[in-house]
Amino acid sequence: MMNNKLTVVVIAKNEEKQITACLKSAVFADEIVFIDSGSTDNTVNIAKKCGAKVFEVKFSNFSDLRNIGREKAVNSWIFYLDADEEITKELKAEILKTIRDVNAKNCYLIKRSNYYLGRKWPVDDTVEKLFRKEYLKNWYGEVHESPTVIGEKGELINPLIHRTHNNLEEMLNNTIVWSDFEAKARFEANHPKITWWRIFRMMLTSFWDSYVRQKGWTVGTVGLIESMYQSFSTFVTYAKLWEMQNNL
Repeated sequence: MMNNKLTVVVIAKNEEKQITACLKSAVFADEIVFIDSGSTDNTVNIAKKCGAKVFEVKFSNFSDLRNIGREKAVNSWIFYLDADEEITKELKAEILKTIRDVNAKNCYLIKRSNYYLGRKWPVDDTVEKLFRKEYLKNWYGEVHESPTVIGEKGELINPLIHRTHNNLEEMLNNTIVWSDFEAKARFEANHPKITWWRIFRMMLTSFWDSYVRQKGWTVGTVGLIESMYQSFSTFVTYAKLWEMQNNL
């Protein structure tokens, strides 16, 4: 039976430092489904104290985790919220208005105001976050997961807050984890053989995109650090891909 109730799905692992702010921003929802993929810190306890329905699962890939969240959600609408994101009061009001609209579309894109090292980044991105459950068929892709949705898509006006890359230690730890997924995906897609100039070119492209195209230079030292980090992350990914291609 169709209703206009909302489930917020949160996927997390070892996010005790920022999960409280995330979950508090979602307490207006009729249900919070929390998918934990092996936390060893206090993340699960915090989620339970915040009233979330916690499901502890073994990690396989990010699409599978999102699909599990879809299966566990009991309401007609689903909003996917990452552990480093927060729903503002303005966005909350817009979400509630949207899901009560009889002419609402089946999927909505949301802008994200990104904060790197505590500073607002000049460029926002846009992600698919709000879905009518029955028209969200599944998520696919091991790394950059994407939804399969039937019907029209719309876009909300008010942005999410996205607090990522909070410190250098976190950034480097993320690179170690994510570069494995990225390198593996390229290897399995039969990426062309890696040479020194290709690594160098991709590093320059990453730096240019972050520092120039996205105007990272306008936020001073943070912009330079973030852009150099993006270049470094690219180097690690392609160096790992080179290792795979050479059976090292």
